[in-house]
Amino acid sequence: MSAPNRDNRTRVDLLWIERRIERWIRFGRLVEDQILDRRRRRVAFAPDSVFAYVRWASNDFGTLVSRIDILRAVIPGEPYQTVPGVTPGGEVLLRINGWPKVQRVFEAIDAVDVLDIDPADAAPDHWRHVHNRLAAQESPRSYTLERHRAWLARKGALQ
Repeated sequence: MSAPNRDNRTRVDLLWIERRIERWIRFGRLVEDQILDRRRRRVAFAPDSVFAYVRWASNDFGTLVSRIDILRAVIPGEPYQTVPGVTPGGEVLLRINGWPKVQRVFEAIDAVDVLDIDPADAAPDHWRHVHNRLAAQESPRSYTLERHRAWLARKGALQ
């Protein structure tokens, strides 16, 4: 269970029980990493940062859960969606279930990495787009350097 959030950080509880339960961060900039015991960690993200949280579980008969959520850590006072293991929650940019779709999200993340762009810096709208296209059983458009530059220009104009 997560500790109460006493500051502005978004905390995520991670767990690793080999071949049973895996909860881990695919990308994002940690501002805190606390080892709770040999299987559990608690990490934290600064407000307005983007991160990917992967949850997987299996039993003797196969995979039970494969999920990835790409979230934006909320700024205090903003509305948010609750996500198991995330305190207080976050703005959901992408929520995908099922291993084949999760793999496609990993491919989209890798495609951003190949551009030498940290996926945490990609436009939040790109992750919403990936979510919507996969939900419609379509292929998402690739993230490009031009889209990234446009996002940075828009972000700068908003500040």
